[in-house]
Amino acid sequence: MSTNLEIFGTRAIIEAIQAGKEIDKVFLQKGLNNALTSELNTLIKKNGINFSYVPVEKLNRLTQKNHQGAFATISPIAYRDFETLVTQTIESGVNPLFLLLDQLSDVRNFGAIIRTAECTGVHGIIIQKKGGAPLNGVAVKTSAGAAFNVPIAKVDHIKDAIYYLQGSGIQVIAATEKSNISLFEMELSSPTAIVMGREDSGVSPGVLKIVDHKAKLPLMGEIGSLNVSVACGAFLYETVRQRS
Repeated sequence: MSTNLEIFGTRAIIEAIQAGKEIDKVFLQKGLNNALTSELNTLIKKNGINFSYVPVEKLNRLTQKNHQGAFATISPIAYRDFETLVTQTIESGVNPLFLLLDQLSDVRNFGAIIRTAECTGVHGIIIQKKGGAPLNGVAVKTSAGAAFNVPIAKVDHIKDAIYYLQGSGIQVIAATEKSNISLFEMELSSPTAIVMGREDSGVSPGVLKIVDHKAKLPLMGEIGSLNVSVACGAFLYETVRQRS
């Protein structure tokens, strides 16, 4: 599967944004200041596109082409509207199961999670527009193509998505070691959304405050946590087990 989902060059990225392409992330060279860069900056902020300033060495590693201080990854999928996705799922009569990723940072973990979500019948994955891993070619390849089968929605803030899900009658459960309750004590047969956190820091404190329940996986060894994609698989398959 091709991972060639990239644009390089300031003008090319500007034209892609103006054409309505789904830009996942833009990398901009630190310290560049000219009219074209300024135009690109304005467009990025106006469209709420995820971006970061990086040294030129980082851009040179991302591409061997003449990048002019700007490099972008394009989403290989069309993102779904979050509220429409939730409404349509509920109206279809299925028992909703959603997955929220709170600032996940590793594209391979992202891809592995999408693959597991597809295998366990997740009705939609919700990610935040800024701060998380991009759905780039590496993520798609790691998902073994599942990224084309699971609806994925982007939201401005994960907390707003949680409030909307709760208001729609869907319980929200965070996977966190900061809980005294085991996953296996949770009731997962009702409409559910599971929140998985960032690799190094877990689910953010603000999100933990507003979820309905917090659950952890029992760990029998010396290491204090699992890889997030492995933990996510455990949570999703326990949900499948209870529902079947």
